[in-house]
Amino acid sequence: MKSILDQSGPVDDVASAKVRLPVARFRDASEASKRVAREIAQLIRQRASENRRCVLGLATGSTPVRVYRELVRMHREENLSFFNVVTFNLDEYFPIKPESPQSYHRFMNENLFNHVDIIRSNVHIPSGTIPLENVSGYCRDYEDLILRSGGIDLQLLGIGRTGHIGFNEPGSTRDTLTRMVRLDSLTRKDAAKDFGDLDRVPLLAITMGVDTIMQSKRIRLLAFGEHKARIVQKALQNRMSSTLPASYLRQHPDMQYLVDGAAASCLPPSIFGTPLQ
Repeated sequence: MKSILDQSGPVDDVASAKVRLPVARFRDASEASKRVAREIAQLIRQRASENRRCVLGLATGSTPVRVYRELVRMHREENLSFFNVVTFNLDEYFPIKPESPQSYHRFMNENLFNHVDIIRSNVHIPSGTIPLENVSGYCRDYEDLILRSGGIDLQLLGIGRTGHIGFNEPGSTRDTLTRMVRLDSLTRKDAAKDFGDLDRVPLLAITMGVDTIMQSKRIRLLAFGEHKARIVQKALQNRMSSTLPASYLRQHPDMQYLVDGAAASCLPPSIFGTPLQ
């Protein structure tokens, strides 16, 4: 039988094949977020005990906020130190100033970095202010910096309604690296509430590529709410292709979706790797 990790065709027959996909379903978003936060904390502490750095790939948006909230709590109440942590964020709008309310620099500072003891030189977020002619070289340098840091130990992801991971919109191939991209119209529409108007949403962004993400040692993708149910189902069961970049994640050896009941509503119960938690 072909492994689900090698499956390139539709996997709608997964239940009859008795193959489980790497999906954990939770009663609510809070429980799923706490599970991921505990895994991250354990990894940080393990690396610290080995006198090694822990390299995290981080995401923005409403989905990971609860994870960051729990990590801050553990820092304050359970002595979780970020002194050995190096971070690389997935993406940033372009152009945008770091102090802009919609900037991912500001998001990360307000939700995590301002509240923990991370060394600021260990924080890396794509720049939305570099000159356009320097973008290609900047993206190559971002890739090199990830490699020189030892690679990403755990990558945190959300999934967009277009099936994007990071800002890898439909059309992004498996071999893409960090680069500038044009945002899909649906992605911009979803962001309009943050910018106040669709016309104010940037047309471009800098993002890690699909291959950059896939090189991470572990990947944990969070998806919450009924509006994510259909795209989660497609990413797990449709044919892997560039029209649905998140579908490539099925090739990763240590990938897990963590979803709430609403986001799991389009999936057959038989595919879950663990019972409702």
